Amino acid sequence: MQNTSAMKQESPSGLTPMMQQYWDTKQTVPDCLLFYRMGDFYELFFDDAVKASAALSIALTKRGKANGDDIQMCGVPFHAYEGYLAKLIKAGFKVAIAEQTETPEQAKARGGHKALVKREIVRIVTQGTLTEDHLLDTGSNNYLACVCSASENHFSLAWLDLSTGQFHAQSLKSLPSLLAALERLSAGEILISDKLDTSILSDYRRLLTVEPDSLFNAGNAEKALHDMYEVQSMDAFGHFDKPLKTACGSLINYARKTQQGVLPFIKPPKVIEANGLMHIDAATMRNLEILRCMNGEKKGSLLDTLDKCVTASGSRLLAERLSAPLANKNAIDARLSEVSAFANNSHLCDDVRNILKETPDIERALSRLTVGRGGPRDLQMILRGVEQSFLLRHVLDQDKLPPLQHFNDSLTDNPDLSHFIDDLKSALADDLPMLTRDGGFIKRGFHAGLDELRDIRKNSQKHMADLQSQYVQKTGINSLKITHNNVLGYFIEVPSKQADKLMVGNQEASNDNPFVHRQTMASAVRFTTAALAELESKLSQSQERSKAIEIEIFEQLAQTLITLAPQIAERAHIIAQLDVASALAELATQENFCAPTISENKDFDIKKGRHPVVEQALRKDKQGESFISNDCALESGQSLWILTGPNMAGKSTFLRQNAIIALMAQAGSYVPAESATIGLVDRLFSRVGAADDLARGRSTFMVEMVETAAILNQATERSLVILDEIGRGTATFDGLSIAWATLEYLHDKTDCRGLFATHYHELTTLTDTLSNLSCHSMQVKEWQNEIIFMHSVAKGAADKSYGIHVGKLAGLPAAVITRSEQILGELQKSESHGKLSTLAQDLPLFQEVSQQAEQSAETAKYEDMYKKVQDIDPDSLSPREALEALYALKQNTN
Repeated sequence: MQNTSAMKQESPSGLTPMMQQYWDTKQTVPDCLLFYRMGDFYELFFDDAVKASAALSIALTKRGKANGDDIQMCGVPFHAYEGYLAKLIKAGFKVAIAEQTETPEQAKARGGHKALVKREIVRIVTQGTLTEDHLLDTGSNNYLACVCSASENHFSLAWLDLSTGQFHAQSLKSLPSLLAALERLSAGEILISDKLDTSILSDYRRLLTVEPDSLFNAGNAEKALHDMYEVQSMDAFGHFDKPLKTACGSLINYARKTQQGVLPFIKPPKVIEANGLMHIDAATMRNLEILRCMNGEKKGSLLDTLDKCVTASGSRLLAERLSAPLANKNAIDARLSEVSAFANNSHLCDDVRNILKETPDIERALSRLTVGRGGPRDLQMILRGVEQSFLLRHVLDQDKLPPLQHFNDSLTDNPDLSHFIDDLKSALADDLPMLTRDGGFIKRGFHAGLDELRDIRKNSQKHMADLQSQYVQKTGINSLKITHNNVLGYFIEVPSKQADKLMVGNQEASNDNPFVHRQTMASAVRFTTAALAELESKLSQSQERSKAIEIEIFEQLAQTLITLAPQIAERAHIIAQLDVASALAELATQENFCAPTISENKDFDIKKGRHPVVEQALRKDKQGESFISNDCALESGQSLWILTGPNMAGKSTFLRQNAIIALMAQAGSYVPAESATIGLVDRLFSRVGAADDLARGRSTFMVEMVETAAILNQATERSLVILDEIGRGTATFDGLSIAWATLEYLHDKTDCRGLFATHYHELTTLTDTLSNLSCHSMQVKEWQNEIIFMHSVAKGAADKSYGIHVGKLAGLPAAVITRSEQILGELQKSESHGKLSTLAQDLPLFQEVSQQAEQSAETAKYEDMYKKVQDIDPDSLSPREALEALYALKQNTN
């Protein structure tokens, strides 16, 4: 979303005072749709109305004129605006909300009969700054991210969830690392400076909010952080360099701008160390379908399969862990120990999960209350959530398991918090309204003055009934009733045929006839009396005063809550951690997962591994069919596997399942295998499947090559790489050549652990020259001219691909199948196939070719630099131009 702030536009002619007020307010938020409160509606005018009416499918009307033309208008009801707001935000709009900040009576008292009610913008709603449950996915974080360029190819990234208070920052030393981090976060909005080249974030253009570079001033950003946390230095929260402080502080300033200065509770930012997480690039996140499937849906993803959490905060934390697995053995082992504690103590797991099932989302309730958008039910959520944390401590204290002791220690009773919870229990009624303004949420006995006013209201109702009986007796009209509506208030109503008995000539009450005529209807006539008016006044005053007292009590409780926010937020985080650990333990028991062993070396030994998503899908969709497990040992001497076999035999599933097992293990989860030993993986890469990118003019093959290039340029010896069918998107010899060279590069240059699936059977001969390459294949059985896919992996190479058989299964015409078999037979007789298999013996070694290529590239670079030096005329350069030329030459040497 581009910030279009510019000079204030000149006001159109002919505007009424009301429309002039709207125009002036709109000029302060030119990049937002303006919800302008007018009585019971939020109205939109001019271009805002045109855009909103189209997005919301509501009627476009008009109100008044400007420059002689009709002013377009549309509106949404104030009491039901949330649904309309949600649609606009989802459509990519920002919405500024302007409320009436005084009553019509106050406006008249201030400026006379024609004075306009004051209106002020109280909030700017954007996709990244939402806090309301009905606008958010309860099981996902909604991050507002900020990208700052620290230097060329060095970025600072900060991300904040205003709905939960989570705040993180990370330094990233390359553009691919930044893109991988953004893919991991799935941010709702990304804040950048108008000085940053937006083309580098083209995949996220719909999420971009471009703000003036002044917002990213380093000094202002650091001051925002110091003021926010009341510190002189950020050192207490971790190592913050200047670019990180800028990113974090800019986020705070933008959040303060959108919330009009009122921020929710936000935890101090936590710095994520560069080597603390497994690097997963955007393509791998998509290919492995970690958080969502290729179609964008969560259902069917790894997260959907593993998420057995019973709290919303637990689901959010699990998603965070799966998208950002750890790369530190001690930290991983600590998480696995928590899961083991629950897996080995089923009674404790059951007790904890039963408590968690009754625990509300206190993270988001806390955020709404501290930002001033909470209600009585949010206070009740805090009450129930903290009470459940007391129960959790009691249960954990009975077993005193060492891996869970730190949770127990953090849940230690706090006198101030306990006293606050007692106050909430005493204050809150059992049946609570959604909104504070509705009243009736404070329990009888909590406030004596409130109880007195409620007694007045109760007695007034009794007096109202007594007054009705008195008037029935006085007039002899049994159908006389005292009733109420929002226009007239309380009134006396009688049938039209009997109204003459109550009429007086001058419409004034007398001692004999106290009734004053108010309204004549078709079938009834309405009256009032002095006694009724006095009683109504008492009742109205008691209602207004009661609501005022309740709101005052609510604000006092909310203020106390703010002082306790850090403690409550800590308990909310512990609840999420316990939920994830116990949910993963329950999953492991149900699905027969094992505890992985994490090592510091390059081991990768999976016994009877399974794909958790496919396994569950088979169980649901094909009763009786079980998943075929497979081993995978990427050990010294065969750390790189080449995998052959027919389509539909399970190559892609096998590749993915091993990547997923590594990811799950380093996220701190048990894994679907009989046993698993995994040496720490620093970077996980997956190139599986085929898709084009037409929006950027990329063919399927181009996308394949871009992703392959990213892997080859970034993988290290501690990485795990899975590649499927490299080179299949182009001509046979071109594709074979690229696959061949890629395999050699992974073996000789990267020395990583990898699985390389291919239909190029010629590549299996490379085992003669590549010492760490091992051949494996998907097994099939042939029976009566048919093949049976075994979905099992065995050592050795496949002798053929069975592609024509797969075509037959797909329904190709019989004539095509017959002709294909004839052509295949002739091709297999040709000599070219045999010659290809001997090329590995005839070609120079990859290392020799690699050295020659590097030397040629180095020579070309220096020849280019020599030419540039020759083209420089020192006498014609200014000092600044000379300095720039020197920097350019220096850059060319890097």
